[in-house]
Amino acid sequence: MADITYNFTGARVLVTGGSNGIGYGIASAFAAAGAEVSITGTKAQASDYGNNLSAFSYHQCILQAADAIDDLAANFSELDILVNNAGQNLPGGKSEWDPGVFETTLAINLIAPFRLAQACKPMLSASTIDGGGSVINMGSMTSFFGLEIVPGYGAAKGGVVQMTKTLAVSWARDNIRVNAIAPGLIESNMTAPMLSYEPMTKPMMDRTPAQRFGTPSDIAPAAMFLASPGARYITGHTLVVDGGFSAQG
Repeated sequence: MADITYNFTGARVLVTGGSNGIGYGIASAFAAAGAEVSITGTKAQASDYGNNLSAFSYHQCILQAADAIDDLAANFSELDILVNNAGQNLPGGKSEWDPGVFETTLAINLIAPFRLAQACKPMLSASTIDGGGSVINMGSMTSFFGLEIVPGYGAAKGGVVQMTKTLAVSWARDNIRVNAIAPGLIESNMTAPMLSYEPMTKPMMDRTPAQRFGTPSDIAPAAMFLASPGARYITGHTLVVDGGFSAQG
């Protein structure tokens, strides 16, 4: 059987929200491939998390705070790959139909990735890895489909896809490729409450040809491919990793 491996030895990678779920899976894969990986989380220190984060450099960052993003970027003099993974829906357990919560959700999931990409742009542009600097944003099935319970999250994730295209067009001249991943329903801390509620998950499973929900290990290889020389001619693209969910009419 084919064994697909990547060598990112010496590459500098920043994964936001790398302490759990998809972010942890991506960060772990890059570290296993030899990269120097930094992650962010909201807790004070890495030991506050259940996962073993010893393979990474940890930075606490509340991403919706503009000054926190600037402070985070200031920690790096060199950066090759930025994975804008951190996100949240229903912040504080509050309804996104509340205009204030809607705005907070946009700040976390759309404005923060834009600010961080902008802050990291000079370092990414100076990258010497094959294929140039790379930004990988995180979309969602709500980038394309309406989900009534999360209007703010859906609006933000739709914006992420469009932002990815615009940055790709603008930053190609600066040696930076910008792509996105749109996962299907992935088993993680964020989706755990949903996964335990069969009236919501059964229609999703019925629509998914793969007949399973995804795991972080399904998303990590997509991120590594998009950051690799094998994707040097790919920019502005959103790669859907959803077990076929979006292929159904």
